[in-house]
Amino acid sequence: MRRVKGSSGMKIKTLEFFAAQLLCLLLVLGCSGKPAMASGELRQPPNRVFGDWLVTNLAAEPATLNPITAVDAYAGAVNGYIYESLLKRDAKSLKLVPVLAKRWEISPDHLTYTFYLKKNIKWSDGEPFTSKDIVFSYERIMDPKVDAAPLRVYYQDITKVEAPDDYTIRFHYRVPYFLALEMCGGIPIVAAHLFKKGEDFNTSPIGRHPIGTGPYKMLEWKTGNRIVLVRNEHYWGQKPAIDRRVFKIITDSTVALQVLKQGGLDTMSLDPIQWARETENKRFTEKFRKISYYQPLYRFIGWNCRRAIFSDKRVRQAMTMLVPRELILKKILFGLGAIVTGPFYINSPDYDKDIKPFAYDPKAALALLKSAGWNYPPGKYHLEKDGKPFKFEFLIPSGPKFALQIATILKENLHEIGIDMSIQRLEWAVFLQKINDDDFDACALGWSLGWENDPYQVWDSSQAIKGGSNFVGFKNAEADKLIVAARKEFDPVKRRKMYYRLQEIIHDEQPYTFLFTPMALEAVSRRFQNVVVYPMGLDSLYWWVPKAEQKY
Repeated sequence: MRRVKGSSGMKIKTLEFFAAQLLCLLLVLGCSGKPAMASGELRQPPNRVFGDWLVTNLAAEPATLNPITAVDAYAGAVNGYIYESLLKRDAKSLKLVPVLAKRWEISPDHLTYTFYLKKNIKWSDGEPFTSKDIVFSYERIMDPKVDAAPLRVYYQDITKVEAPDDYTIRFHYRVPYFLALEMCGGIPIVAAHLFKKGEDFNTSPIGRHPIGTGPYKMLEWKTGNRIVLVRNEHYWGQKPAIDRRVFKIITDSTVALQVLKQGGLDTMSLDPIQWARETENKRFTEKFRKISYYQPLYRFIGWNCRRAIFSDKRVRQAMTMLVPRELILKKILFGLGAIVTGPFYINSPDYDKDIKPFAYDPKAALALLKSAGWNYPPGKYHLEKDGKPFKFEFLIPSGPKFALQIATILKENLHEIGIDMSIQRLEWAVFLQKINDDDFDACALGWSLGWENDPYQVWDSSQAIKGGSNFVGFKNAEADKLIVAARKEFDPVKRRKMYYRLQEIIHDEQPYTFLFTPMALEAVSRRFQNVVVYPMGLDSLYWWVPKAEQKY
């Protein structure tokens, strides 16, 4: 999970809570989840009608809605309706299709990408959108003073971005990159005219008052309460049917379900117990559709390899052997998910299904710990090494019950073997700050994924920096070579071979204990029409409500 970054059309990896709380998680290229970007060519049926609101919840409040510095899927869930980029992946076909660009050209050597922009597109404040906005946005992404390190890695091989005229933009690469078209086409774009020379981009007002070219614009943001978007009536493309999108900030899933049942929400991501026990009745299903599908994301426990206690891979392997994943999947997730072993989407051909997860085996785990120098002092039943006890802090975000359930189970299992683990629960923004500052021993998180992924952002050793997505400090020379080589390989079969070897290395090193790809469990009010599950999930941009059933 990168801390979830992303906006506009491109998808980079984004960090997620342990419990999925977004209706449409934004997906990040290379690695977490937002709704599909607006294309201006909505697949709306001819009988659709305008009107009504769509009210959903966010499990955490975004720190910022600046699409270049935002790092979580919660910002992405909002920004996906405000901002657009040059291209996007079509929700149904998964092919790249035009958005702000009308067409593009790629040089035979894969080093130059030229986009020709649609004309007469305006920002929501009425100012014209031009290629100058793209150049400005690229320069901000590459500015080391801007908090965009996870995003920056996707553009580091670009040597120049030029705008020959207001409606042409050209990207020049020093080396070929297999995701270059999607990265250039999906670059987050902000309006250059909103910024003054010398202004601190990280604290720009657009973090609270975004201005985009998309089908919706900001109406209000009441801190701790809600974010409200209203349809952009001057939108350049085909307008969506829903008048308003309301994101209520409800951090407790139990409270959110109560609000849903009382009619205060139209959609909600359910947790497994809510799905299996609390909504499986006629009264609920008469009002709501229940929709399930595998999400393009995975959850994990990250071990900070910089800490002496987790610097030995034998210790990390032992920690994985002390997590009863089969039991958790059955008892807590009600079987609504799949155990994973690597950092690619489980339904992607790049995921190596031949790698088997470490089994839950406390006896084997203890043997590994002893081989790494951890033993019981005479007459005591706690593990020590060099006179220091095996003691660490497990960091989890407050709110999601699943994170606490996992932490509680792990704490009990570790106590049985003589390891002292304390649990620290923090509000999302504070949690992310501690991750950024390398102020943690272990943590629980998840990455949302794109259809095609570049592991560089999360796994290359160069990204084990402050603010980087390799926050566990994983370093492996062979892995670095594979990651860099794969970026230049346009043959998916050859690239996949590299990725399979990379997954073998990561599996052996266990910087993460990979947990599950969960099923998305969505409840959607039956008054909404055109609710379709696409290969990457739901996309509510295309929904509408018959006049007789409109509520607002």
